[in-house]
Amino acid sequence: MSPIRYYHTLKHLKPVQIFGRLRYRLMIPRPNLAPSPPVRTKNADWMEPARRRASLQGPTRCCFLDEEHDIGLPTAWNDPVREKLWLYNLHYFDDLNALDADQRTGWQRTLIGRWVHENPPTKGVGWEAYPASLRIVNWIKWGLAGNVLDSTWLDSLAVQARWLAGRLELHLLGNHLFTNAKALVFAGLFFDGTEASAWLEKGMAILREEIPEQILSDGGHFERSTLYHALVLEDLLDLFNLAEAYHASIPPGFRDVNALYTDTIRRMRVWLAALCHPDGELSFFNDAAIGIAPAVNELESYAIRLGLGPSSAPQEACAHFGDSGYIRVDLGDKGVALLDVAPIGPDYLPGHAHADTLSFEMSVFGQRVVVNSGISRYGLSPERLRQRGTAAHNTVTIDGLDSSEVWGGFRVARRAKPFGLRIWGDGRALRILCAHDGYRRLKGKPVHWREWRFEKGLVEVVDNLEGGFREAVSRLHFHPDIALSHQPESGMGHAVLPTGQQLHWQVEGADSWLAESAYFPEFGIAIANQCLEMRLTSSRCAVRLHWV
Repeated sequence: MSPIRYYHTLKHLKPVQIFGRLRYRLMIPRPNLAPSPPVRTKNADWMEPARRRASLQGPTRCCFLDEEHDIGLPTAWNDPVREKLWLYNLHYFDDLNALDADQRTGWQRTLIGRWVHENPPTKGVGWEAYPASLRIVNWIKWGLAGNVLDSTWLDSLAVQARWLAGRLELHLLGNHLFTNAKALVFAGLFFDGTEASAWLEKGMAILREEIPEQILSDGGHFERSTLYHALVLEDLLDLFNLAEAYHASIPPGFRDVNALYTDTIRRMRVWLAALCHPDGELSFFNDAAIGIAPAVNELESYAIRLGLGPSSAPQEACAHFGDSGYIRVDLGDKGVALLDVAPIGPDYLPGHAHADTLSFEMSVFGQRVVVNSGISRYGLSPERLRQRGTAAHNTVTIDGLDSSEVWGGFRVARRAKPFGLRIWGDGRALRILCAHDGYRRLKGKPVHWREWRFEKGLVEVVDNLEGGFREAVSRLHFHPDIALSHQPESGMGHAVLPTGQQLHWQVEGADSWLAESAYFPEFGIAIANQCLEMRLTSSRCAVRLHWV
């Protein structure tokens, strides 16, 4: 690995991340096995949370990430054959609060008992801070829903909370630290007494700092991933629910917490609705996939059950979320274009970032048409790197390289920064212009400028490159349900939607062809699709897409 790449990766880290990593590795606390504190009495009902898909398929069968396996042996919790993310999901216990969970109570009780018996304190994947945080919350939510937690399980919960309080993921920050803090707040309100109050105070203090840090003024989560935005929104809805159930137990210094939750949730719901397609699900910017967070309509229903009222996407023709860097354009005819003019994420936390600057997605007639490729896996594989790369998105690669130097599964060295954004129109057409500097590191110091022009039934995308380059390719990835045909000689082609409507395109300034590609709407799922590739013959290329 190049020292330059390491330098450009590490220079953005906060000191707390560097020292936190050393502390996390070297200062491992001893587990405190004391009995649990007493359980606190609620002041109000716990409302039904957002539901995920069921993952427990039988007494010892689990399906995560589109992979089903038997977990009947004690070794299954740390099976080296399984990918770590699959094992993480096994330790989350999301099924306790999934759809139709009450029909699997017997299986769930057996599994909780097994976990306590087969996962001794601090040993194995399940004691890492992130899965421990999610498990603590899921067990408590399950208990708040009326299920009885045995005394040994309560003792285990307390051991887990004590362990977590000394293992906060300060070396990672972001959504991981947020999840740690949420778990401490849940444990601190579920249990009573001095020890529980200390967990509560620590968790609340972290959230007081992290909510304004992580949730931008326009409502977007600062990691710029629609998936993690949805996960953090669920966290805040759960915290609001918990604070209502234990409102009399909130410490005096945090009595305003639900006002903070309410305002943040309101902004996040608008942002999430805006970054969804007409099918009601997530767009794919940075790490994003369907089926990990609760469905968007589940989150919306949860908010309504909590008395927060309905929400929706902005109704204007062009909604610019300036802090997070996304633009939603209403195309009419149940159509929308979603534009990425965003930085890849916070400088010190680009782990879920893709090299997708100036990419976009588009639906027409309620059908996804132009799509980023999505994500199907984590880890360090070449396929993970390819899915994060620029060529998997609807933007331009120069000299075969990525606009931001993604590497190592969750690392980024030199990063593209957008600039020069301009939005204007005359009532008939809307135009949006933006550039990024991600390729200035190359010998010719090229800069990519992209302009989108929108009229009724038409979208034109114009790419201009300033500076020197050997080869530049612009790409449009089409949804797998779209049937395509293309005439390379003329640059003309058309797409047929499943409902029969047609979209036509014309390419100028580039040699163009259809290439085989892949679409990853969920973890573990790959679907063949096609990509219109356009190799620029000069410094300017345009593609006009129109429909009637």
